[in-house]
Amino acid sequence: MSWGTELWDQFDNLEKHTQWGIDILEKYIKFVKERTEIELSYAKQLRNLSKKYQPKKNSKEEEEYRYTSCKAFLSTLNEMNDYAGQHEVISENMTAQIMVDLARYVQELKQERKSNFHDGRKAQQHIETCWKQLEASKRRFERDCKEADRAQQYFEKMDADINVTKADVEKARQQAQLRHQMAEDSKADYSSILQKFNQEQHEYYHTHIPNIFQKIQEMEERRILRLGESMKMYAEVDRQVIPIIGKCLDGIVKAAESIDQKNDSQLVIEAFKSGFEPPGDIDFEDYSQPMQRAVSDHSLSSSRGDGKPEPKFGGRSKGKLWPFIKKNKGATPEDFSNLPPEQRRKKLQQKVDELNKEMQKEVDQRDAITKMKDVYLRNPQMGDPASLDHKLAEVSHNIEKLRLEAQKFEAWLAEVEGRLPARGDQARRQSGLYDGQSAPAVNNCAQDRESSPDGSYTEEQSQESEVKVLAADFDDEFDDEEPLPAIGTCKALYTFEGQNEGTISVAEGETLYVIEEDKGDGWTRIRRSEDEEGYVPTSYVEVYLDKNAKGAKTYI
Repeated sequence: MSWGTELWDQFDNLEKHTQWGIDILEKYIKFVKERTEIELSYAKQLRNLSKKYQPKKNSKEEEEYRYTSCKAFLSTLNEMNDYAGQHEVISENMTAQIMVDLARYVQELKQERKSNFHDGRKAQQHIETCWKQLEASKRRFERDCKEADRAQQYFEKMDADINVTKADVEKARQQAQLRHQMAEDSKADYSSILQKFNQEQHEYYHTHIPNIFQKIQEMEERRILRLGESMKMYAEVDRQVIPIIGKCLDGIVKAAESIDQKNDSQLVIEAFKSGFEPPGDIDFEDYSQPMQRAVSDHSLSSSRGDGKPEPKFGGRSKGKLWPFIKKNKGATPEDFSNLPPEQRRKKLQQKVDELNKEMQKEVDQRDAITKMKDVYLRNPQMGDPASLDHKLAEVSHNIEKLRLEAQKFEAWLAEVEGRLPARGDQARRQSGLYDGQSAPAVNNCAQDRESSPDGSYTEEQSQESEVKVLAADFDDEFDDEEPLPAIGTCKALYTFEGQNEGTISVAEGETLYVIEEDKGDGWTRIRRSEDEEGYVPTSYVEVYLDKNAKGAKTYI
């Protein structure tokens, strides 16, 4: 079944059909392009949706994600973000593997089609030219035959006329012979051109056109096959992401299965537990007998300090009916004394931890400035050491301020826990960095507080909690600091005379312990013994770090 034999006379229709085929390809490319745009839009909307419901940093929502149900929801949002990514992959793959490839193929197809139909038109023009030549020779042969007949008739007429001279007859005879010769020549030419045309026509309809139409047929079949392959690729691109999408959905299911209602219930207890005991029974007050009505020993106010006389309020205990009284919405005190004991303890501990973190940042900054100043002292061309004095004093002032603030909250925390902060306890809370600080002297005012209707504390009119902090000398801050662990050894390449404060002298070839690497300032901290350590230029020593060291190693 060949177009060349079956459709030999349908050149124009084949031209229209192949153009329609190219239009179909371009239509499919447009379809895939719109699909990629939909996938990108869908992925963008999913990402925006996931981002919209993500918890905001440093907000109350972030605290809510302690619960397993909220964690599962957060995992769902993250999985949806990955899910959106797969739709972006679909869009990218369809663009690269279908759209770009098909667009390039369409251009090649157009060029091939143009070339084939150009050859077809060229063959058509050639056969038409041959046909015109045949028609011209045929008309010329016909004309010459007619002219020869007329010349013959004229000769015969002249020859029969006795009045015509012999010369005129001879002239007519010669003219008739000439016309006959021209007719014979035209006949021979017409026969030759006809034979040639028949040969050209045979080649046209049995060789040239079949070959050209066969190429067009093969071109069209390749186009159809290419379209089918593109449709398969269209489905395959979707199929490739199905496993990953399945993993995203499995992640959502796993997150849902990780929800622990018991754990969430326990978190609610930890979040809102007040630490109070429920109030006891209310004593019967007999107004029929003149007697002193005392406060019930089982009421909430009995939980105050031992031996403290209970205040009277017109014969009624202020703390007895606190669960049923409207809560006081005043400003939050600095020591969180408006909160129940357990909640107050958590708030104070959180505040202490925040202050310690801020203090550690300031200490690191002070150390960095001190090292920089030492570098300036050693290398004046790098900078003026005096320019750092103001910044160093400012950082030191901030450290002292934070230290006093931390001591104040430590005192309140110890008050809630029912004890004064001992030296060891304070060192424990401040991560071992502030052992040299003096314990603050505070007045324990737990017994001087009255329970308010909402379970918080209010100060007695005659007594106020006063925290007195004894300021410790800043220079003694690190007197009891634990020695840093050694992280390797080093060998002195040159002799170094440590004349400035914080440096240490070394001799060439001496081996020492490395306790702090070069942090980019050109200095390495080393130790010779427990009481002798300092900084040396990094270029003066060859360092051998212990890569396998897991824990601290103390040298005595």
